[in-house]
Amino acid sequence: MKNILTLCIGNICRSPIAEALLAREFPDKTVWSAGLGALIGKPADPLSVEIAAEHGLDLSAHRGQQLAGWMCQKAEMILVMEQSHKTALEQQYPLARGKVFRLGEIGKFNIADPYRNPREAFESAYADIARGVADWAPRIRQLD
Repeated sequence: MKNILTLCIGNICRSPIAEALLAREFPDKTVWSAGLGALIGKPADPLSVEIAAEHGLDLSAHRGQQLAGWMCQKAEMILVMEQSHKTALEQQYPLARGKVFRLGEIGKFNIADPYRNPREAFESAYADIARGVADWAPRIRQLD
């Protein structure tokens, strides 16, 4: 497995953090992110940038991008933040079925959208994303 896509709604809060954490965990893989309703061209939310930086991640170059069919074809695994994202993605791109999973699938949790919420919501989202990446990392290694 070489290509992993992370997905949320706007592609400025959660999926950029998941992308950065996975890229740090798997420097040999291509990891990118997109949104189901992306804020195209927008930088990562300032609170996401700040909290990521506190954990050694740089989101300064990130710009929101809309999910496209080629992304679903290229990705061998697509990690979404909520069950509703999985449902929407599989309805829009049926060929993605079988490679779409919640980042919180293993721990049985969704990652709440912190957009337009206080810093605590972003800290909570970061913690959940980090937990999801930690849960998935050994499984992804087994797939190599």
